Amino acid sequence: MDLVAYYDAYWRQADDTFDMERLGLLARLVSPGEHVLEVDCGPGVLANLMRERGAIVQGTDLSAVAVERTRAKGIPCLQVDLDVQPLPFADGTFDTVVSNSAMEHRFFHERSLSECARVLKPGGKFVLCLPNIAHWICRLWVLSGRFPYVKNSPTDLMHIRFFTVHEARLLCESHGLTVLRVDGSASMWAQEFYPSILRHRRVRGLYARLAGVWPSLFARDFVLLCRKR
Repeated sequence: MDLVAYYDAYWRQADDTFDMERLGLLARLVSPGEHVLEVDCGPGVLANLMRERGAIVQGTDLSAVAVERTRAKGIPCLQVDLDVQPLPFADGTFDTVVSNSAMEHRFFHERSLSECARVLKPGGKFVLCLPNIAHWICRLWVLSGRFPYVKNSPTDLMHIRFFTVHEARLLCESHGLTVLRVDGSASMWAQEFYPSILRHRRVRGLYARLAGVWPSLFARDFVLLCRKR
Protein backbone atom coordinates (compact mmCIF):
# COMPACT_ATOMS: atom_id res chain seq x y z
CA MET A 1 0.00 0.00 0.00
CA ASP A 2 1.25 3.50 -0.88
CA LEU A 3 0.70 5.34 2.41
CA VAL A 4 2.05 8.61 1.02
CA ALA A 5 -0.59 8.61 -1.73
CA TYR A 6 -3.25 7.53 0.82
CA TYR A 7 -2.52 10.40 3.19
CA ASP A 8 -2.08 12.88 0.33
CA ALA A 9 -5.64 12.04 -0.73
CA TYR A 10 -6.84 12.23 2.88
CA TRP A 11 -5.41 15.70 3.50
CA ARG A 12 -6.73 17.00 0.17
CA GLN A 13 -10.31 16.36 1.34
CA ALA A 14 -9.92 17.13 5.08
CA ASP A 15 -10.11 20.68 6.36
CA ASP A 16 -8.54 22.25 9.48
CA THR A 17 -11.40 21.17 11.78
CA PHE A 18 -9.82 19.52 14.84
CA ASP A 19 -10.70 18.83 18.47
CA MET A 20 -9.46 22.18 19.78
CA GLU A 21 -9.96 21.19 23.44
CA ARG A 22 -7.48 18.34 22.96
CA LEU A 23 -5.06 20.48 20.95
CA GLY A 24 -5.28 23.17 23.63
CA LEU A 25 -4.38 20.58 26.30
CA LEU A 26 -1.29 19.64 24.28
CA ALA A 27 -0.27 23.21 23.42
CA ARG A 28 -0.31 24.19 27.10
CA LEU A 29 2.50 21.66 27.72
CA VAL A 30 4.82 23.79 25.56
CA SER A 31 6.51 26.94 26.87
CA PRO A 32 7.55 30.12 25.03
CA GLY A 33 11.02 29.92 23.49
CA GLU A 34 11.15 26.12 23.36
CA HIS A 35 12.51 24.55 20.17
CA VAL A 36 9.70 22.10 19.35
CA LEU A 37 9.42 19.30 16.81
CA GLU A 38 5.96 17.96 15.97
CA VAL A 39 6.20 14.67 14.08
CA ASP A 40 3.38 13.66 11.73
CA CYS A 41 1.93 17.14 12.17
CA GLY A 42 -0.77 16.89 9.49
CA PRO A 43 -1.81 20.35 8.21
CA GLY A 44 -0.06 22.10 11.11
CA VAL A 45 -3.03 23.12 13.28
CA LEU A 46 -1.39 22.11 16.59
CA ALA A 47 1.99 23.39 15.35
CA ASN A 48 0.37 26.77 14.76
CA LEU A 49 -1.15 26.78 18.28
CA MET A 50 2.26 26.04 19.81
CA ARG A 51 3.86 28.79 17.74
CA GLU A 52 1.20 31.23 18.98
CA ARG A 53 2.35 30.34 22.51
CA GLY A 54 5.86 31.51 21.58
CA ALA A 55 7.49 28.17 20.73
CA ILE A 56 9.84 27.77 17.75
CA VAL A 57 8.16 24.94 15.87
CA GLN A 58 9.41 22.51 13.20
CA GLY A 59 7.07 19.96 11.64
CA THR A 60 7.39 16.71 9.71
CA ASP A 61 4.79 14.60 7.95
CA LEU A 62 4.83 11.76 5.45
CA SER A 63 2.24 13.48 3.24
CA ALA A 64 3.46 16.12 0.77
CA VAL A 65 0.00 17.73 0.91
CA ALA A 66 0.17 18.03 4.72
CA VAL A 67 3.70 19.44 4.48
CA GLU A 68 2.58 22.14 2.04
CA ARG A 69 -0.43 23.04 4.20
CA THR A 70 1.83 23.39 7.25
CA ARG A 71 4.32 25.52 5.31
CA ALA A 72 1.42 27.71 4.12
CA LYS A 73 0.90 28.61 7.81
CA GLY A 74 4.50 29.85 7.94
CA ILE A 75 5.83 26.81 9.81
CA PRO A 76 8.90 24.97 8.45
CA CYS A 77 8.02 21.37 7.63
CA LEU A 78 9.81 18.42 6.00
CA GLN A 79 8.42 15.31 4.35
CA VAL A 80 9.54 12.27 6.37
CA ASP A 81 8.09 8.76 6.50
CA LEU A 82 9.10 7.58 9.96
CA ASP A 83 8.35 3.94 9.08
CA VAL A 84 11.30 3.89 6.67
CA GLN A 85 13.29 7.11 7.19
CA PRO A 86 15.15 8.67 10.12
CA LEU A 87 14.36 12.19 11.23
CA PRO A 88 16.78 14.55 9.39
CA PHE A 89 18.03 16.15 12.60
CA ALA A 90 21.07 15.58 14.78
CA ASP A 91 20.87 13.86 18.16
CA GLY A 92 19.60 16.14 20.94
CA THR A 93 18.35 18.93 18.68
CA PHE A 94 14.99 19.77 20.28
CA ASP A 95 13.76 20.91 23.71
CA THR A 96 10.40 19.23 23.11
CA VAL A 97 9.06 16.61 20.72
CA VAL A 98 5.30 16.18 20.22
CA SER A 99 3.53 13.17 18.72
CA ASN A 100 -0.21 13.85 18.52
CA SER A 101 -2.51 11.00 17.48
CA ALA A 102 0.08 9.71 15.05
CA MET A 103 1.79 6.58 16.36
CA GLU A 104 -1.40 4.50 16.04
CA HIS A 105 -1.07 4.99 12.26
CA ARG A 106 2.48 3.60 12.14
CA PHE A 107 3.53 0.10 11.07
CA PHE A 108 6.75 0.46 13.07
CA HIS A 109 5.70 2.60 16.02
CA GLU A 110 8.80 1.71 18.07
CA ARG A 111 11.02 3.03 15.29
CA SER A 112 9.06 6.29 15.35
CA LEU A 113 9.43 6.55 19.12
CA SER A 114 13.16 5.81 18.93
CA GLU A 115 13.64 8.67 16.48
CA CYS A 116 11.62 11.05 18.66
CA ALA A 117 13.78 10.16 21.68
CA ARG A 118 17.02 10.46 19.66
CA VAL A 119 16.45 14.06 18.52
CA LEU A 120 15.33 15.15 22.01
CA LYS A 121 17.86 16.88 24.27
CA PRO A 122 18.70 15.15 27.58
CA GLY A 123 16.15 16.50 30.04
CA GLY A 124 13.85 17.49 27.17
CA LYS A 125 10.08 16.91 27.09
CA PHE A 126 8.25 14.31 25.06
CA VAL A 127 4.48 14.75 24.65
CA LEU A 128 2.62 11.68 23.42
CA CYS A 129 -1.11 11.62 22.66
CA LEU A 130 -2.78 8.34 21.71
CA PRO A 131 -6.33 6.98 21.43
CA ASN A 132 -7.25 4.86 24.45
CA ILE A 133 -8.25 1.30 23.58
CA ALA A 134 -8.98 0.69 27.31
CA HIS A 135 -11.81 3.28 27.30
CA TRP A 136 -14.80 1.90 29.23
CA ILE A 137 -16.87 1.67 26.04
CA CYS A 138 -14.18 -0.46 24.36
CA ARG A 139 -13.98 -2.63 27.48
CA LEU A 140 -17.72 -3.25 27.32
CA TRP A 141 -17.44 -4.15 23.64
CA VAL A 142 -14.78 -6.78 24.36
CA LEU A 143 -16.63 -8.14 27.41
CA SER A 144 -19.65 -8.70 25.18
CA GLY A 145 -17.49 -10.45 22.57
CA ARG A 146 -17.39 -7.53 20.13
CA PHE A 147 -14.69 -5.36 18.55
CA PRO A 148 -16.54 -3.02 16.15
CA TYR A 149 -14.59 -0.57 14.00
CA VAL A 150 -16.26 2.75 14.78
CA LYS A 151 -15.38 6.01 13.05
CA ASN A 152 -13.64 8.58 15.26
CA SER A 153 -13.26 6.06 18.09
CA PRO A 154 -10.14 4.25 19.38
CA THR A 155 -11.05 1.48 16.88
CA ASP A 156 -11.22 3.82 13.88
CA LEU A 157 -10.36 1.98 10.66
CA MET A 158 -7.33 4.23 10.10
CA HIS A 159 -5.67 2.91 13.28
CA ILE A 160 -3.31 -0.03 12.84
CA ARG A 161 -1.83 -0.05 16.36
CA PHE A 162 -3.70 0.06 19.69
CA PHE A 163 -2.51 1.36 23.07
CA THR A 164 -3.50 1.55 26.72
CA VAL A 165 -2.00 3.97 29.23
CA HIS A 166 -0.12 1.08 30.83
CA GLU A 167 1.44 -0.15 27.58
CA ALA A 168 2.30 3.37 26.39
CA ARG A 169 3.98 4.08 29.71
CA LEU A 170 6.10 0.91 29.41
CA LEU A 171 6.97 1.80 25.82
CA CYS A 172 8.19 5.27 26.78
CA GLU A 173 10.16 4.00 29.78
CA SER A 174 11.90 1.44 27.55
CA HIS A 175 13.10 4.29 25.30
CA GLY A 176 14.70 6.35 28.07
CA LEU A 177 11.65 8.53 28.71
CA THR A 178 10.40 8.95 32.27
CA VAL A 179 6.64 9.52 32.48
CA LEU A 180 5.95 12.58 34.63
CA ARG A 181 2.21 12.95 34.17
CA VAL A 182 -0.78 11.31 32.52
CA ASP A 183 -3.74 13.39 31.37
CA GLY A 184 -6.80 12.66 29.29
CA SER A 185 -9.19 14.23 26.83
CA ALA A 186 -12.81 13.09 26.62
CA SER A 187 -13.00 14.16 22.94
CA MET A 188 -16.78 14.50 23.16
CA TRP A 189 -16.95 15.63 19.52
CA ALA A 190 -16.77 11.94 18.55
CA GLN A 191 -20.53 11.52 18.19
CA GLU A 192 -20.22 8.07 16.59
CA PHE A 193 -18.50 6.86 19.78
CA TYR A 194 -20.40 8.39 22.70
CA PRO A 195 -24.06 7.87 23.67
CA SER A 196 -25.96 11.11 23.07
CA ILE A 197 -26.76 11.51 26.80
CA LEU A 198 -23.05 11.89 27.62
CA ARG A 199 -22.70 14.60 24.99
CA HIS A 200 -25.53 16.66 26.51
CA ARG A 201 -24.26 20.06 27.65
CA ARG A 202 -25.29 19.38 31.27
CA VAL A 203 -23.25 16.16 31.40
CA ARG A 204 -20.26 16.68 29.15
CA GLY A 205 -18.44 19.02 31.54
CA LEU A 206 -18.57 16.45 34.34
CA TYR A 207 -17.52 13.69 31.97
CA ALA A 208 -14.56 15.78 30.70
CA ARG A 209 -13.36 16.14 34.29
CA LEU A 210 -13.59 12.37 34.79
CA ALA A 211 -11.45 11.90 31.66
CA GLY A 212 -8.79 14.14 33.17
CA VAL A 213 -8.80 12.38 36.55
CA TRP A 214 -9.07 8.76 35.27
CA PRO A 215 -7.78 8.86 31.69
CA SER A 216 -7.26 5.10 31.48
CA LEU A 217 -11.00 4.51 31.92
CA PHE A 218 -12.81 7.64 30.69
CA ALA A 219 -10.56 9.42 28.16
CA ARG A 220 -10.89 8.76 24.45
CA ASP A 221 -7.35 10.13 24.12
CA PHE A 222 -4.65 9.99 26.79
CA VAL A 223 -1.59 12.22 27.00
CA LEU A 224 1.77 11.26 28.49
CA LEU A 225 4.20 14.01 29.47
CA CYS A 226 7.69 12.50 29.62
CA ARG A 227 11.21 13.66 30.38
CA LYS A 228 14.25 12.23 28.59
CA ARG A 229 16.71 10.66 31.02
